[in-house]
Amino acid sequence: MARTDSTATAPPAWGVQHTLCLPTEDAARQAAAELAAGGHRLVAIRAHDHFRSNPSSFWYGKPSLDPELAGWWQVFSLAVHSGHDRRALGPFLRHEHIRIAGVARSRGGFHQGRAEGHAVTLQQVFARDGLVHERTTAEVAPPVPLPNDPAPPAPGPRWTGLASAEPHRPEDVVRAVVAVAERMYGSSDGAPEAVGWLLEEDFAFGEPYETTGAFLGDLADAVAHQGDCTDDTVDAVPFLAELASDGAIPPAARVIVLGDLLQLSSAGASLAVFTADRVAALGGVWQEPADVQMTRRAIGRALPRLLDRWDEETDAARFVLAALAATTAPEGVGTHLVPRLKDLPAPAGSPRADTVALIAALLDNERGLGTALHRLTSWRPALAERTASPHAVPRQVAVAVLPALVMEDVGPAVHS
Repeated sequence: MARTDSTATAPPAWGVQHTLCLPTEDAARQAAAELAAGGHRLVAIRAHDHFRSNPSSFWYGKPSLDPELAGWWQVFSLAVHSGHDRRALGPFLRHEHIRIAGVARSRGGFHQGRAEGHAVTLQQVFARDGLVHERTTAEVAPPVPLPNDPAPPAPGPRWTGLASAEPHRPEDVVRAVVAVAERMYGSSDGAPEAVGWLLEEDFAFGEPYETTGAFLGDLADAVAHQGDCTDDTVDAVPFLAELASDGAIPPAARVIVLGDLLQLSSAGASLAVFTADRVAALGGVWQEPADVQMTRRAIGRALPRLLDRWDEETDAARFVLAALAATTAPEGVGTHLVPRLKDLPAPAGSPRADTVALIAALLDNERGLGTALHRLTSWRPALAERTASPHAVPRQVAVAVLPALVMEDVGPAVHS
């Protein structure tokens, strides 16, 4: 919150460094001038890969990470905001990010990234090569009063059926997961690399896990390290699907595994939305990376078997399953699920009802998708950053945000 007590120590000034990519030097200078006029303290422009031609730089002579940007220019700017802590600045900074992305977009470029921290630190490390504007005391003053995020609607009812009379110990869950791996692969020699560690002797005699969540987190990271899909991820999808449908795995753990599949199935859409302005600026057409596409298709192949369990699953599992079908099934395949969504405990006006409406729109050939996204944006303003670009396809935006909406809802129940 903003500091209102005059005797309190003011929080340190907060800084945000923005990086824009523009197709020409002239476009870069125009964007730099606009940012400086808006109060940015430091603004520099440099030819892309400038430091790779500087013999004193660490990057000298190294291959470009973005060869497609040869001939482009970059703008680096530092905006300083004082008088408020970071949490209070959140809604304002979100609006600023959207606005500055528009500055780049209007000149044929894109917003490449941003970094945040204490202004004094960012100013000290700001690379001054190509500095074109410097105003040592300039600040971008937030509006008065600061904008606030709207309060979300009251949550839906608690999920039931996930807890058991006898709480499952982490070692019991580990044992059940290993049993599935043994049944499917026999030994680590025949298992995908992402699964083989479960069958190795040193794992069996390793330190026990303190929580089920820690173990399932390690499993998810082994399948897709930091969320990146690889050939090993594709090979491990049938194993995850088997875990999600195995009755020996506790219901809450199976919901978490379904959530992992949901995250993987949405990876391509998330990347498409994140790079929408960049792809458009370069005149390209979005292409889903091969490993991401193969992962999504592998999940699609496993989906019918998972949906066969709909009637015997908990409501939380059905919620995640419906989202998985919405993100994975080919167009029109999941329409038969739409009538069954009404059985989920999602009272009108609740955040869950808005998420279910988004799922229904995706399953029903995108009918009502715009309305569903607009409703979500009204109480979840972070979604505005995803929808701000005219190059972001609404379906991809919906698929990209769905995992967070779903798993934030079921998370408190499955992790309790």
